[in-house]
Amino acid sequence: MSVDKIISSAVSRAVKELYGVDTPAESIVPQATRKEFEGNMTVVVFPWVKAARKSPEAVGAEIGAWLEANEPAVARYNVVKGFLNLVIEPTFWNGVLASIAADKDYGFRKADDKSPLVMVEYSSPNTNKPLHLGHVRNNLLGYSLAEILKACGNRVVKTNIVNDRGIHICKSMLAWQKWGEGATPESAGVKGDHLIGDYYVAFDKHYRAEVQQLMDEKGMSKEEAEAASPLMAEARDMLRRWEAGDKEVRALWEMMNGWVYAGFDATYRRMGVDFDKIYYESQTYLEGKEKVLEGLEKGIMYRKDDGSVWADLTADGLDHKLLLRSDGTSVYMTQDIGTAKMRFADYPIDKMIYVVGNEQNYHFQVLSLLLDKLGFKWGKDLVHFSYGMVELPSGKMKSREGTVVDADDLMESMVRDARRVSDEMGKIQGMSDEEKDAVAEIVGLGALKYFLLKVDPRKNMMFNPEESIDFNGNTGPFIQYAYARMRSVLRRAAEAGHSIGDYSQVTPCEREIALIQRLTDFPSTVAEAGRSYSPALIANYAYDLVKEYNQFYHDCPILREEDAARLSLRLELTEVTARTVAAAMSLLGIRVPERM
Repeated sequence: MSVDKIISSAVSRAVKELYGVDTPAESIVPQATRKEFEGNMTVVVFPWVKAARKSPEAVGAEIGAWLEANEPAVARYNVVKGFLNLVIEPTFWNGVLASIAADKDYGFRKADDKSPLVMVEYSSPNTNKPLHLGHVRNNLLGYSLAEILKACGNRVVKTNIVNDRGIHICKSMLAWQKWGEGATPESAGVKGDHLIGDYYVAFDKHYRAEVQQLMDEKGMSKEEAEAASPLMAEARDMLRRWEAGDKEVRALWEMMNGWVYAGFDATYRRMGVDFDKIYYESQTYLEGKEKVLEGLEKGIMYRKDDGSVWADLTADGLDHKLLLRSDGTSVYMTQDIGTAKMRFADYPIDKMIYVVGNEQNYHFQVLSLLLDKLGFKWGKDLVHFSYGMVELPSGKMKSREGTVVDADDLMESMVRDARRVSDEMGKIQGMSDEEKDAVAEIVGLGALKYFLLKVDPRKNMMFNPEESIDFNGNTGPFIQYAYARMRSVLRRAAEAGHSIGDYSQVTPCEREIALIQRLTDFPSTVAEAGRSYSPALIANYAYDLVKEYNQFYHDCPILREEDAARLSLRLELTEVTARTVAAAMSLLGIRVPERM
């Protein structure tokens, strides 16, 4: 049992015996004692002041005296106003460390067949362009959240919905037909997703030129010129032909999407994210239309004179929402309804989490209401994991103009910078070129992931590659280098013939106790990260743990320690800390190097 639970249980017994108050142990949450006061753990006693009919100081003193007399873990206490500070018996920490060392899945809860089934949707790319920096944050947040929820004892299905149909897809297809001259990824020497993205940009370039020409030559307003654009009319016609199942359009669509999927797969592999199930909107939109028409029959939706189908959500404080256009084509909301129907048929979902940026907050308010009205039991309780945007010094990204930070280019740049910085700082001296490249891959991608995940996901953030690759401060490389140092200590200890023996009778010093106490925070940090959907809590815990270890490493000699029992304690601390750092970083999708 952890120190927190031991103290919570003891305090629960104390207030029952002293004041006759039944207080569940799980409702008593000890905190780390503030540095200016003596103690390891602090309990707030205000909840029992009324029942005791005494001052907070008197209640704290009575509970403290009871604990000192009845709980072996408590060595002494002091009271500051309504705060009871407890000093834990120093040798008690040894047992805590040993119990952590014995638990190979420390901090993680295992799921079973009865555990809640949580589906996490992330990535959601369009097949008209490659993944960019915004997608990178989405993928990293989604993957990390799924891993954290697994560690909290949930069954998790990681899912992706690919937007492989619609007018934007037709724009790329039409541009390739007009200006592609039969180019393929192989003939162009370009990844498929990049090739298709180039034609999406080309369409926009020609479309804007066409609109400008209509404005200049025929005196049209911009809105009139856009409505009269022959190029856009061709794209809309291609979409109608696609929905009608035109063989020529469908064959072109399948060929070009195949190029894109091969490109996406390569990007996902390097990024280190994966999915248990991928859905395609080309398969889900018809299911959505069916559910909307079913809702129309039941009076949940209504049809306007032009044939379009809407939902009236004004009674719910929202607006009227279009679900089917007058020509019968579906909108994003319709597709999301169809995807939800397919998912519910495939899995007995207990909770559905959509990882989508905060610009879609209203969309998910509407989706939640519609799914609930259509009978999906989890509709009302769906979770929109709404995250902030990644901003750049140059402003917002615009994919149709080609002004994006491409995910592949970004990862390659991060790895290249990691190799350069590691070389300059001597972090990879003595390694072969192959080993240097492997470490650079781990460090470069770790720097990218950590920088994007350490920030509260709900906030907008500025991405700074140079800052992210720093080996000092709150960065991925700082944590990775500390981990490599721990593994080096353990290797050198083994080479010198040292092994971990009995340290139960050692009285740990202040630094050793502080590190053990920091280790005890890991399970509660994982649980809170799962409850609040915040990978940032894990990232910052890993940073704080490494800082604590570095202080311990600086103040407490390890390999030069002559006392065998104390050496064992310090080696155990190093082993357990390294394992916990690796576990925390794995929840962020970040690898740690064994050598640097």
